Amino acid sequence: MSLSPDELRTLARLGVATVYEASGREGLVDLPLLQLVPGSRVAGPALTVLCAQNDNLMVHAAMAAVRPGEVLVFAMPEPAPVALVGELLATQAQAQGASGMLVDAAVRDAEELSQMGLPIWARYVRARGAERKSLGQIGAPLRVGGALIRTGDILVLDADGAVVVAQERAREVLEAAQARAQREEGLRGRFRAGELSIDLYGLRERVASALAREEA
Repeated sequence: MSLSPDELRTLARLGVATVYEASGREGLVDLPLLQLVPGSRVAGPALTVLCAQNDNLMVHAAMAAVRPGEVLVFAMPEPAPVALVGELLATQAQAQGASGMLVDAAVRDAEELSQMGLPIWARYVRARGAERKSLGQIGAPLRVGGALIRTGDILVLDADGAVVVAQERAREVLEAAQARAQREEGLRGRFRAGELSIDLYGLRERVASALAREEA
């Protein structure tokens, strides 16, 4: 089920951690991603691109296929520190309306990318360039950091990394994430007032029994 631009902005504001928990801890892209634009956050439908190994021909092809608001996801059969994206490709993506990029490989021109404003997350930053010779696939499902990403699934990215929400669960997860954020706001107020999570979460007895076992 597609979400409106306002709903996607809400998901981006709620953030990766909240969306991940609200989804039942599913869809985490479990990688140490580099956030090229500090403070950036985005949520949008994925456009998946499988490149041939160490080759970015399909990245160039994707610039003619991406639709406004989509998050481009680039991967290869095996992740490697080879730059699939640099400043010139990112400039094209930005001009075509892409809302962000997730690159399960390297990017280069990192300083320029950080100043462009297009949100980009990558596994590596390396100057080593890719070939432009071999075909891959646009729209094929990808496995990135253990998460299955299909074209049309919703990606949420921020300083914590990335999480993918299956498009058929998008509204359900949005509503669950909003409810979770509301609960957390209530807890935040109670913690500021001096209450403790060990009591509000019912953990004191569990900790006490563990301490008792250690003392025994």
